[in-house]
Amino acid sequence: MNIFGIMVYDRIKEAGKTQEVLTRYASVIRTRLGFHELSKEKCSRVGTILIVLQGDHRKWDQLKEELNQIGGVELQVMTFQHS
Repeated sequence: MNIFGIMVYDRIKEAGKTQEVLTRYASVIRTRLGFHELSKEKCSRVGTILIVLQGDHRKWDQLKEELNQIGGVELQVMTFQHS
């Protein structure tokens, strides 16, 4: 099982590109959770997305490559091995 942690440093600038990539790979995304700081005074430009992957592992690699090509996006991967 792989989980991608995605930090989007400028949601206003990069959210559209990030969403396009995630939509293209929707078939390998089992769960998606996104959040950013929101208050009466401010809506943060920084956002965090966690996705749990399923299916074709080759598409996971393609998804990772495309996300890494977006400026202002940082990707971290957690891999769990189980039998």
